[in-house]
Amino acid sequence: MSDPTATATLAERLWQAVADGDERTATDLVHDARADGVPEETLLLEVIAPVQERVGAEWAADRMTVAQEHAATAINERVVASVAHLRHRAGAGGALDRGRVTLSCVDGEWHAFPARLVAEVLTLRGWRVDFLGAQTPTPHLIAHLHRTNPGAVLLSGSIPTHLPTAHAAITACQAVGVPVLAGGRAFGADGRYARALGADRWAADARGAFAVLEAGLARPDASVIRQAVDDLPHLADQEYTLVVQSRPQLVKQTLVDLETRFPAMRGYSDDQRERTAEDLAHIVDFLATALYVDDPDLFTTFLTWTADILQARHVPARSLVCGLDIMADQLRDFPRTLKLIHEGAAALSERPARPVPGPGFRA
Repeated sequence: MSDPTATATLAERLWQAVADGDERTATDLVHDARADGVPEETLLLEVIAPVQERVGAEWAADRMTVAQEHAATAINERVVASVAHLRHRAGAGGALDRGRVTLSCVDGEWHAFPARLVAEVLTLRGWRVDFLGAQTPTPHLIAHLHRTNPGAVLLSGSIPTHLPTAHAAITACQAVGVPVLAGGRAFGADGRYARALGADRWAADARGAFAVLEAGLARPDASVIRQAVDDLPHLADQEYTLVVQSRPQLVKQTLVDLETRFPAMRGYSDDQRERTAEDLAHIVDFLATALYVDDPDLFTTFLTWTADILQARHVPARSLVCGLDIMADQLRDFPRTLKLIHEGAAALSERPARPVPGPGFRA
């Protein structure tokens, strides 16, 4: 059992090194702790993981630039790799007798760090893990399954807008007889979206994933071919498809109309206009994903988080409400979409001013 106080102190020291961009000190801290007997799993999940969470929170609060956030993440990734290298050189780690699994991020998902931690923990506990890294195209994932025939695929996603792609990956894996264990924030804190998309199981973290694998996953019937509408009957109304297809025009028209309804935009620089267009594109993406899974909470959570981000950057959240009103005008013929927009606007109107929390979704 690790000493929580000592672990917290080590995490704080690691944070200081990572925030300073000091890779050598960060690596030395973790290596020395390992040499002093701190279990590698403790270092991964109770020291390095919280530091990475803090990196995201500092970016969200506008106390860390995008470049600093990327540099800090890169240092954490190299620290994890260096610890794994030490283990391999020493011939340590679990015996490879529990079985073979594939761990992959959803196509389009660049946030591979959480998945990397899961891969390292499972390796420590005796699993042979084929870690495919960030944004693996589904056809390449399936080709890998044909070559290796693993006992399961662990599919990782952090950004909810990749859920439709995750759905396609889940059904494709199951169609070749490989069960899918989903994990990551994209699938919801309680795994609700993993269940909605037909994943065989869901796990909240690395230890949960190990427990699921130890309990065993039955291979799905590869003869059963499912379409998206089989899992999500509401897709039959085509609103999701139509919103996705109209995305470019929605963003363009909303940007134009905002200048009339939100006069402050007239003084925006080119860079501010570009960022506003990016924000609008994200709003449409989350609106479409909420339509896909038929869950307004996905949309309202993103909007309130975005309002917090804007607040930290001294941009009034009312600009979001204006943007939603403009989108509602353009999408007035889509009842499910309008309902989502109205609920989102209501959530923003009822949102109290508050400090920026930890990240729910990361850039």
